[in-house]
Amino acid sequence: MKAETSVQSKRPGQSERPGQSGETAETTVETVNVEAVNSRENRSLFKSREKIQPKRASGDFRRLKWIIMGLTLAFYYGAPWLRWDRGASAPDQAILIDLPAGRFYFFFIEIWPQEVYYLTGLLIIAAMMLFLMTSLAGRVWCGYSCPQTVWTDLFLVIERFAEGDRAARIRLDKAPMSVSKFKKRLIKHTLWIITGILTGGAWVFYFADAPTLLVNLVTLNAPSIAYITIAVLASATYLFGGHAREQVCTYMCPWPRIQAAMVDEHSLMVTYRARRGEPRADYAKDANWDQRGHCIDCNNCVVVCPMGIDIRDGEQLECINCALCIDACDDVMKRIDLPTGLIGYDTPANEAMRAQGLVPRLRLIRPRTLIYAAFIIFVAAVMLVTLLTRSDVGMNVLRDRNPLYVTLSDGSIRNRYTVKILNKFRDVRQFTVTVDGMPTAILSLTGGAIGESIAALTVRSDRLRSFRILVTTPASAINGAATAITLQLRNSDGEVVRESETTFRAPSPKRVER
Repeated sequence: MKAETSVQSKRPGQSERPGQSGETAETTVETVNVEAVNSRENRSLFKSREKIQPKRASGDFRRLKWIIMGLTLAFYYGAPWLRWDRGASAPDQAILIDLPAGRFYFFFIEIWPQEVYYLTGLLIIAAMMLFLMTSLAGRVWCGYSCPQTVWTDLFLVIERFAEGDRAARIRLDKAPMSVSKFKKRLIKHTLWIITGILTGGAWVFYFADAPTLLVNLVTLNAPSIAYITIAVLASATYLFGGHAREQVCTYMCPWPRIQAAMVDEHSLMVTYRARRGEPRADYAKDANWDQRGHCIDCNNCVVVCPMGIDIRDGEQLECINCALCIDACDDVMKRIDLPTGLIGYDTPANEAMRAQGLVPRLRLIRPRTLIYAAFIIFVAAVMLVTLLTRSDVGMNVLRDRNPLYVTLSDGSIRNRYTVKILNKFRDVRQFTVTVDGMPTAILSLTGGAIGESIAALTVRSDRLRSFRILVTTPASAINGAATAITLQLRNSDGEVVRESETTFRAPSPKRVER
């Protein structure tokens, strides 16, 4: 056993030193093995995180990211301050989620609680658009528009402002604490905290009138939930954008795992074209490019990556398709007078076609992309039609089931109904309820306001009101135990604006004969 352990533990090229006996060598190897085992047991199972300090890139994709970041942040911070005139009795904030009143305002659109299906439709469209984008260009959403990416870019801008670019930040991390280092760190973290507070503050402005809430926040008169929400969102923004960064994308976000089911061999991905780049070698001014690849192993594509990966290692879970490595590589190729595109958006199918000597082509229209697009169009069309055709008046009728009917002293049969009328107009409206399908029916109102009749049901603006309505008819006019009727809601001009089908219950004919 000892000899076997000795042989397995000996490293390649290791030999006994002159004058060392077999027993001594065997004992030495066993000692080394015990120390190695102890070292492995004390070693952590997980590698400690190495802080990623990405270098600032420049190029077309970086400019596109600046534009998207500017637009998304401008909309997020500025949207609550946009105004939209809806009349004297309605809020004038363009985008407002009014939870106490149960309303969602989006410019000219007003969504009520019973119209929550619009929110469901928007979520379905958003999911399908994400699926479509992923099928076309991989994690392009993650690389350009994801809030985690946008705020991480913003925090990196602040970090570069306070501490400098990549090399300066690395030196600062290694340097001992000093007055200069403390000052730079204080500026950075202060700006990060302010950004986090502004992020949380902008969010709460969507749930109340922004100018009024701002004054209340400053004067400490705002609800406690507003301060709690700002604190939670500010902490999350500070943690995710300033410290966690790429770890959120790699370990917390489920999308990298899900998106594998959305892409195929025709999906555009940020790709290192190894057939052109390999074998790598250092740059030499008079190099013969026919005998080597175009990659000069400068690592510029690595140092600009916010995820800290090497795109030359192939497709990886961490890659968010931000394309900054494309900008970095193209810049190097231009400086050494080589064609750009060593790293670029490409598809696995095109790479395979090039290897076979075929002309590559881009296939954007595929069965899965057609299905996603068709689903988006269908849901959007349904939502648009329902939005354009929806009425400003709603009515819901519920027949009382206990008792099913009441027989009056004169033999007439009476049913009672609860009628809910929704008035979405900006002024008070009066309505009338009539019955279709039972000519002998007489309607009356119970529990209404003093002096209010069935011919003048008053509903205030932007309100829902319930009425208890009695429908009475002679027993001789009834042919069965259940008669289908329609309650019609008419406006002040006598026009039918809503209808609701229901039944009128009565004793069966046999019971009447008895």
